[in-house]
Amino acid sequence: MKKNYRIAPDIKEQILKRIKEEGISVASAAKDHGIHETTIYNWLGAGAEHTPSWIEFVKLKRENRSLLELVGEITLKLSESQKKS
Repeated sequence: MKKNYRIAPDIKEQILKRIKEEGISVASAAKDHGIHETTIYNWLGAGAEHTPSWIEFVKLKRENRSLLELVGEITLKLSESQKKS
């Protein structure tokens, strides 16, 4: 049988703050507080201001791909320079 209990609003706020501001993973926060990860993801989703439009999504995807290519190029150059040393 599923346990049904509420998390105090201040605890919920602390958990979300740790994830958003301190950068801890949802998995770590869930483990630390004995809460299922899905619950925290639901909280995060409920707090989202808006979902991106399809155009915004495509733009972000393109930007992400460009950034990954740039990181790849920099990594390659760094690797080559370390081999020469």
